[in-house]
Amino acid sequence: MTADEMYEYWLKKLPADSPERAELLGIAGDEAEITDRFYQEIAFGTAGLRGICGAGTNRMNEFTVGRATQGIADYILTEPGRAEKGVVIAYDCRYHSKEFSELAAEIFAGNGIRVYLFPEMRPTPELSFAIRQLGAVSGVNMTASHNPKEYNGYKVYWEDGAQISGAVSDGIQDRIMKLDLFGHVQRIPLDEAVRSGRVIMLGEETDRRYLDYVESMAQHGGDSLRLDVPIVYTPLNGAGSVPLRTIMKERGFTKFFLVPEQTDPDPEFTTVGYPNPEDPRAFRLAEKLGDEKGAAVLIATDPDGDRMAVEIPDGSGGWIPLNGNQTGGLLIAYLAESRKRNGTMPEKPVMIKSIVTGDFGRAICDDYGIRVVEALTGFKNICGRIPEMEREGYTYFFGYEESIGCAPGSGVRDKDGVCAGMLIAEMAAFCAAQGKTLAGFLEDLYRKYGYFAEKQVSIVRKGKSGAEEIRAVMSRFRTEKPERFGAFRVKEAVDFLHGYGDIPPSDVLIFRMTDGSWFAVRPSGTEPKIKFYYYTKAADMKTAQDLAEQLSGAVESGLKGSTN
Repeated sequence: MTADEMYEYWLKKLPADSPERAELLGIAGDEAEITDRFYQEIAFGTAGLRGICGAGTNRMNEFTVGRATQGIADYILTEPGRAEKGVVIAYDCRYHSKEFSELAAEIFAGNGIRVYLFPEMRPTPELSFAIRQLGAVSGVNMTASHNPKEYNGYKVYWEDGAQISGAVSDGIQDRIMKLDLFGHVQRIPLDEAVRSGRVIMLGEETDRRYLDYVESMAQHGGDSLRLDVPIVYTPLNGAGSVPLRTIMKERGFTKFFLVPEQTDPDPEFTTVGYPNPEDPRAFRLAEKLGDEKGAAVLIATDPDGDRMAVEIPDGSGGWIPLNGNQTGGLLIAYLAESRKRNGTMPEKPVMIKSIVTGDFGRAICDDYGIRVVEALTGFKNICGRIPEMEREGYTYFFGYEESIGCAPGSGVRDKDGVCAGMLIAEMAAFCAAQGKTLAGFLEDLYRKYGYFAEKQVSIVRKGKSGAEEIRAVMSRFRTEKPERFGAFRVKEAVDFLHGYGDIPPSDVLIFRMTDGSWFAVRPSGTEPKIKFYYYTKAADMKTAQDLAEQLSGAVESGLKGSTN
């Protein structure tokens, strides 16, 4: 069907008094809006379903959520024994997250599948942890992570605690697409499901196990730490608030301050707007509180608590936002040196990073004898390699990607902003006990391993026409096969479209230059944009940053020139 035909189909199918029908009648005659809502069906990307809430096939609503849940249930039931293992369900602070979680619980229970349901919001890493602890076959978290308030999402996990991928993802997607959005879903009321024991409400015991796991990742304590070092944390009104403040209190930190306006749930994200800790604007209130408290570090997690970002004092009354490569490098160096000193470094450690993540962490790992392997973007791919590495006799050490995501331990098979936040706070306290700062620690690493710089450029192109434009950019790179970008000569072009080495197929291109600089380009799997990642290295930071600017400028000029 065309978008207009699908629009009319929905109007016929929806009950006359339904709010979804009233919403669609409100856009009658708006061809652009109708097209955007119906030109495609919302599908699994890097992190499951994610989209704007509202009526339509390209939106998050009870019909798309219901169909996805029924499809997952159908897939689970293809093998005996899975239903008894159950599905763990969590949600964050967003609009409709609680309702979507309860809808999913009713549908799984209606299909005879055991459900473990969190009664209040929990961070994504706790969901991943709980799947493995409970021996569940799958897990679902209703969250749009760091997207704007209009969005919600549906993250799907499998029994290894990682997001679905490969054959499981394909199998689930196949089951979902066989169902009509208005088809029958098997569903029983939540209160009935709880009474019958089909839905088990999770509580303090599960929380305690996760908190104990995070605290077990601590590297130092006691006299090794300045526990009175001032630290400011903002959960951006999300699910990281309770667990991280609990951990810091239990560990004895006496000056751990939460941004009061962003401590409690707020689906409007009133004080932040765009709840992405990767955006320095999300730190505005944290910086204000940090100035008042003389903080050594500012920490932020996104609404579902999986991504974590850091700002450190610049020494002149301002704040320096660290990117994911810098934060990852700091954590890798801190963990590696601590375990070396403590005698807890495994015999065959392995670090896993995404193919678009820079080489700062690799340089540190090489120095400590830690093997580095790569994976496609997204933690379903990064953590998805852990079982493979374990079969080869390696012990997981760390995993991260440039977009402020890391998994410090193997107990959580996804980004863990709570654990990473605790380790950053501990690192600040450890440095303070030695009379140092995080900025000084980072500078020491640069002096030892070289100055690594980067630049990211994201080009947003919404709707059907935007998707076509993004595809055209990728096609242009592949067909023109440029040999140089300005003064930068191409040494190697790597196309992952059909896979490369042990990396499966993906729409990603990497261009490596003769001077060691490189850049990657890929369409986002969760947002309507195309991303460029530029990386350089030099003997000082200014030179490295200048090179990154020159490389990005040359690529941009090349793109404009090819369209003239």
